[in-house]
Amino acid sequence: MFSKIHSRRGRQLLATAATFAALTGGALATAAVATAHTTESSSAKPATGLGLNLNGNTSSTDKAEAKAGKPTVVFVHGGWADNTGWNSEIASLRTEGYPVIGVANPLRGLTSDADYVRSVLQTINGPIVLVGHSYGGAVITNAARGVDNVEALVYIAAFAPDTGDTLQQLVTKNPGTHITPDALTERPYPLPDGSTGIDLYIKASVFRDAFAGDLPRSTTRLMQATQRPFSVQAFTEASGDPAWKTIPSWYLVATNDHAIPPKTQRFMAHRAGEHVFRAKGASHVPMQSQPQKTLHVIETAIHAVD
Repeated sequence: MFSKIHSRRGRQLLATAATFAALTGGALATAAVATAHTTESSSAKPATGLGLNLNGNTSSTDKAEAKAGKPTVVFVHGGWADNTGWNSEIASLRTEGYPVIGVANPLRGLTSDADYVRSVLQTINGPIVLVGHSYGGAVITNAARGVDNVEALVYIAAFAPDTGDTLQQLVTKNPGTHITPDALTERPYPLPDGSTGIDLYIKASVFRDAFAGDLPRSTTRLMQATQRPFSVQAFTEASGDPAWKTIPSWYLVATNDHAIPPKTQRFMAHRAGEHVFRAKGASHVPMQSQPQKTLHVIETAIHAVD
């Protein structure tokens, strides 16, 4: 019976591969056919026709970049955002020849998000300059812990928590945030254990004022509609031992920030290190409204370790 099931499964894979070949006519289909044939053999091996490294080893491209001596710049976005916010800085750094990675921050919980980002960092050879915005700052504070080749932390209008701090505590440490409970929409979502989590969205009526008041309304309308939700767990979970105690840090304070009060940013910046810069008049997204200033801070950190 098992041999019949095994043979039938092989024929199904062959049919799928044939359909794939008809649609693509390319090398990927050939790899799929080869995979289907090997499925019928007890000595089947993982397919490598897609050029994937299934063993988790660093690719030859990564090794070449590491040998070139340039640090890899890794960006971590915050809540209600994604990596498109770094587009200007990423384009400039790539033009200068730096390898760049924009990590997709899961936004599910501080510990799990930091674990995910750390797993990405552990695949990179050579020095790393780690850049975080907003909640992404809390993530890099925890993710860089124990990763020896992270040589600089850069905080852009970001949380830089100490041990035991929560974002909820820090954002209310001083008056000035416009991201208050009535500015948020709560949406429940299922968790793997069967319980329910809560995602937070910034309402359209307050998004521009609270998040990006120095960007055009046409831009902020799109940002609000496409915002990635931020879990309550990420907002309330306590931080672990901060990497900024052992890794040099740079901080850009946004002086007209309505999300993280500037006074709180200055407190965290000076607590974490001595390299503090100001983006005068900037909202919570200086990497978009003042990209050259933001790039300058990042490049200052790069040159310190390059």
